[in-house]
Amino acid sequence: QLQFVESGGGLVQPGESLRLACAPSGFTLDDLAVGWFRQAPGKEREGVSCINSRGGTYYYANSVKDRFAIARDNAKVYLEMNNVDPEDTAVYYCAAAKFKCVPPERIYEYDYFGLGTQVTVSS
Repeated sequence: QLQFVESGGGLVQPGESLRLACAPSGFTLDDLAVGWFRQAPGKEREGVSCINSRGGTYYYANSVKDRFAIARDNAKVYLEMNNVDPEDTAVYYCAAAKFKCVPPERIYEYDYFGLGTQVTVSS
């Protein structure tokens, strides 16, 4: 099954940092834009950030701008989470769109969602 494998989640305290990673399984990152999404309990899945095939970055959730950073190399896509807040508690997923990042309201244009990695921010 073609999907991403997300990793790096865990339990952290408010103000700490965490780095998530997602790796493709059964395909490569070539020509793909990759987005990070998250879903908190009882809430809809929301777009967090995206990086296109040429490295251009977008941050969709206002609450993460200036705190999160997305990056990629040939093998993986990363989400560096700094100064985390309890509101960041969610399951984090990554998914791909062809070449360019797509606004998260068009989530149906993203594919290869993985099982996600749980991030819990609590003191």
